[in-house]
Amino acid sequence: MTSQTELVNRFRERLGELVADTGQSRSDFAAYAGIDRSTLSQLLSSRNRRLPRVETLAAIAETSAVSVDWLLGLAHGGPARADIVHEEFALNLDELSPLDEAWIEWHEQAAGSKVRTLPASLPDLLKTEAVIRHEVQRYTTIRPEQRIETATAPLELARAPGSDLECCNSIQAIEGFARGWDVWGSLEHRHRVAQLDQMIELCEELYPTFRWFLYDGRQRYSAAVTVFGLDRAVLYLGQMYLVLNNRNHVTTFVKHFDDLIRASVVQPPGVPNLLRKLRSEIT
Repeated sequence: MTSQTELVNRFRERLGELVADTGQSRSDFAAYAGIDRSTLSQLLSSRNRRLPRVETLAAIAETSAVSVDWLLGLAHGGPARADIVHEEFALNLDELSPLDEAWIEWHEQAAGSKVRTLPASLPDLLKTEAVIRHEVQRYTTIRPEQRIETATAPLELARAPGSDLECCNSIQAIEGFARGWDVWGSLEHRHRVAQLDQMIELCEELYPTFRWFLYDGRQRYSAAVTVFGLDRAVLYLGQMYLVLNNRNHVTTFVKHFDDLIRASVVQPPGVPNLLRKLRSEIT
């Protein structure tokens, strides 16, 4: 059973971690949480032997977006926090948006770790410029040049020594692209053929560093998400991304991804042959 002293010590450590993570002064942190600076100083003091009042504890947890259990040291795995990143338009035509820069940085930081991705459409590292331009033409906040440059990050990672990338799509998504269904109906036939050719070439070039699994979308469903090692999971929510840094949350998405791999109906070595078959059907 956890003693009062242990609870106080754990609370003080985690409160100090929160203050440090924000980069704020104690005065600013206290003001944001709605408590007195003197109260915060007392709670962080090694001489303190008491937990804060319930109202104070709740205020700190709410404004810091963490659970009370974590704040008291009763839950582990890091604070249950998440950031929402919106897609933004870069006014300078030679400039990447903050999201694009973050996306490239996340891939660079993941060097040496496994990256798992469930894309919203096709895997970024396999896309042709024509397909990227087709996808982003509807969005005023995104320039094709931004997304083309961003798509090179996973491709460069896949070609780097020691890289490990896994990708999952539904087989129906690939069939729908090849046949020009839904959003692909307005993409010219020649661009779809060129995209199939590029996917065949890159799948064979990058295997086994890059492994592409296809599952049956009639039996399984997944939202778009990319998991960078065990450090970060990024969910695609349309025009914004939800970034999860909590280890427990990230591990949950890793398990979800592994479940899709186990349920896949086409393994990576068989993907190029499937793509060739689809190409022959439309030419």
